[in-house]
Amino acid sequence: MSKSSNSLLAFMVGAGVGAALGILFAPDTGANTRDKLSFQLSKYKKELEDLIDELMEGKEVHLNEAKSEGKRVISEAKNKAENLLSDVNKLIEQINQGKN
Repeated sequence: MSKSSNSLLAFMVGAGVGAALGILFAPDTGANTRDKLSFQLSKYKKELEDLIDELMEGKEVHLNEAKSEGKRVISEAKNKAENLLSDVNKLIEQINQGKN
């Protein structure tokens, strides 16, 4: 995870804990407090799910980019190897022609 993702996650967790403590210590009935807490927790759960989805999409993008770059590098290396092999074969032919 990146530093900004860690910071955002820490902020979200801190905000959730702060909200929960604020609600728990607020002068309200137990039923209202539980309802408020349940609402806040479900809201933060949704936000965390969205954040996880974003992070996973970003991971897939980076993974796809890495695969594409790897395939490009392999293709270039293969082309260079084929060119080198062709050059070596030409040199061998020239050497063999020079011996005759």
